[in-house]
Amino acid sequence: MLSTMNVAFDMMRYENPMGRPMASSRIYDDLRQRILSLELPPGTPLTRADLAREYDVSQTPLRDAMQRLDQDGLIRIYPQSKTLVTRIDPSKIREALVLRQALETEVAIKFAEAPSASAVARLKEIIAMQREVAPDTAQLRRFQELDEYFHFIMFEGIGHPNLHALLRAQTGDMDRVRRLQTHSDERLATIVDGHDRIVATLEAGNVGRAIEEIRLHTHKPSDWVDEYRAKYEDYFV
Repeated sequence: MLSTMNVAFDMMRYENPMGRPMASSRIYDDLRQRILSLELPPGTPLTRADLAREYDVSQTPLRDAMQRLDQDGLIRIYPQSKTLVTRIDPSKIREALVLRQALETEVAIKFAEAPSASAVARLKEIIAMQREVAPDTAQLRRFQELDEYFHFIMFEGIGHPNLHALLRAQTGDMDRVRRLQTHSDERLATIVDGHDRIVATLEAGNVGRAIEEIRLHTHKPSDWVDEYRAKYEDYFV
């Protein structure tokens, strides 16, 4: 099951979204995950020549990937000067939280109204993989990627995978703060259990319960960012 899901997951990450070249998408996905995981923290300078050598590509796919990251607000390109990983903007997070909950609620409604058996099966496989990697702290990034993949499959399950790409382009700052959270065993279990409940309501076609579970899963209190802004002041604008 692990090898099968690895192949499927890699296909999702490196497919050509909206017709983009595979090399560009691969670089975009990897750099995006490195920024979201804070491997490349806010304020980090990015040098195109170094990145081109690292990814073993020409400047063309690298330029396309970096332009997409700039559009997402995760980096800022200063022409003829420098490129920096952006600092986290709390105002963008507030907008992203509203957008994510509204859009994912609508996706849950559509999914529950006409459950896709194949999508439900894939969601259950992702949950099984999350349970498998959760105890290994070295695989935290993998767990986080699987979390994103879970939500991607929900969008795909209603026939609108590109909407997920549009959503994640607006949630980069929110996702970075999520990476600042303490990922205790209890926290990881809460995430997976939430996925379990969401799938159960979708499979049962219970629209009302699906709405409740997805809103509970995506809810953040209004002061959610404050704790992390105080602790990691240099990461924020």
